[in-house]
Amino acid sequence: MPAATPEPAPDGGLFVSFEGGDGSGKSTQSRLLGDWLTGLGREVVLTREPGGTELGRVLRREILHGGHVDPRTEALLYAADRAHHVASLVRPALAGGAVVVTDRYLDSSVAYQGSGRDLGADEVEGLSLWATGGLLPALTVLLDLDPVAGMARLAGRDAAPDRLESAGDAFHRRTRAAFLDRAAADPDRWLVLDAARPVEEVAAAVRVRVAALLGLEERA
Repeated sequence: MPAATPEPAPDGGLFVSFEGGDGSGKSTQSRLLGDWLTGLGREVVLTREPGGTELGRVLRREILHGGHVDPRTEALLYAADRAHHVASLVRPALAGGAVVVTDRYLDSSVAYQGSGRDLGADEVEGLSLWATGGLLPALTVLLDLDPVAGMARLAGRDAAPDRLESAGDAFHRRTRAAFLDRAAADPDRWLVLDAARPVEEVAAAVRVRVAALLGLEERA
């Protein structure tokens, strides 16, 4: 499919998303990027999908840990969360000049519901673009990791696997392939990194790309 064009963030804001399979380190890398930017004096908003707002936390609990829902309902619930998240948190923060860093965004829906659940990538992408008014990140970092390694990283947690984590090996291999295909189709927006590398090496590579977007190359 043709790559969508990111909508520029107004007034100096920057929108960055982290994508990848479960256990790939998205939360860790989001936090490290936020800490670095805060140290440079930038206003940073760290968020996630689903769960970046009060409504999102309710939807996250129901989508990931509630009773069974069919794939189309699942996709619509994610889109509803995303619409509210963008309207109530992301766009206002960008308008104020903040750097918004989100752990997952619409590319997760395209990979997980579009490809993993076989709903169709184009259909799910169109739904999410409509829900967000076409807002795409300036940078999407894909932390690529073999699904088996990702599940092994999660094995020591006390929490039970959620609905997506327990979807099976074939499902997770389809989502990984979908992420890689999307990244290859739009290299200007995507940065693909090997999530098996040491955490600080990955963080350093992210900082280089973000610094360039902010005109801070000398500080990366």
